Amino acid sequence: QVQLVESGGGLVQAGGSLRLSCTASGRILSIDAMGWYRQAPGKERELVARITRGRNINYADSVKGRFTISRDNAKNTVYLQMNSLKPEDTAVYYCNAGIVTSAPGPYDYWGRGTQVTVSS
Repeated sequence: QVQLVESGGGLVQAGGSLRLSCTASGRILSIDAMGWYRQAPGKERELVARITRGRNINYADSVKGRFTISRDNAKNTVYLQMNSLKPEDTAVYYCNAGIVTSAPGPYDYWGRGTQVTVSS
């Protein structure tokens, strides 16, 4: 069993900052890419940022220059520092990871999501 647990969401005013964390736990052999996705009401889930184990990074155009993704491989944790938040960043943010486990099972794992609300 593998779990991804997110934390750090909340309510913030426009222009403010939040830091999301996501930690993987369970029978993990290795973690490849980790990323953050978001889904706003009435919209499809979209990629926000993704980081490989070798720290190759890509961002959605809408967050470039404002969000920073990082990871701590020793802690099986990925972070998303979100600055200069805008009301349009309001969404449920989901952590995603490609995980190789010591038991048969899926490769692609998702967290349950954490709500980020940005007020104008």
